[in-house]
Amino acid sequence: MAEFPSKVSTRTSSPAQGAGAAASALRPDLGFVRSAVGALMLLQLGLGLLVWALIADTPYHLYPAYGWVMFVAVFLWLLTIVIFVLYLFQLHSKLYMVPWPLVLMAFNVGATVLYITAFIACAASVDQTSLKGTGAYNQRAAASFFSCLVMIAYGVSAFFSFQAWRGVGSNAATSQMAGGYA
Repeated sequence: MAEFPSKVSTRTSSPAQGAGAAASALRPDLGFVRSAVGALMLLQLGLGLLVWALIADTPYHLYPAYGWVMFVAVFLWLLTIVIFVLYLFQLHSKLYMVPWPLVLMAFNVGATVLYITAFIACAASVDQTSLKGTGAYNQRAAASFFSCLVMIAYGVSAFFSFQAWRGVGSNAATSQMAGGYA
């Protein structure tokens, strides 16, 4: 019993050290922003913001087609922000039971289809809802153009997420080195 105190080593930590470890866990992953998936999400966020801002600046509530475009643009813009934040702070790795490649692929395919319908509705309604040369006409035409660009960006993201889901062109070593991004 006399040897007991000399062989025991104790270490203590203060509560401030434990709180610092939790705060450092939410460090942004800049590798994701530099990846193709992250860059496409930033492009989708920027162009999607343009689409709904251009439509919101016109009297869109008078025409059901623009209400649909507004719904699609705002809804997908908010969902893209949520998914971007999940990937940026690597929160998707904490929810390991969710098949994230499949979720991301389904989201991008669904967003592409919704933006196809929004683009068609917006482009088909420009001439019928406003006079050429007016501010509303120009804004709705610009919204049609940017909705087409967002549709293409979501389509490219769907292609990349499909490849990531299938595992084309990568193995376990390369996907771990790249942080799981294409």
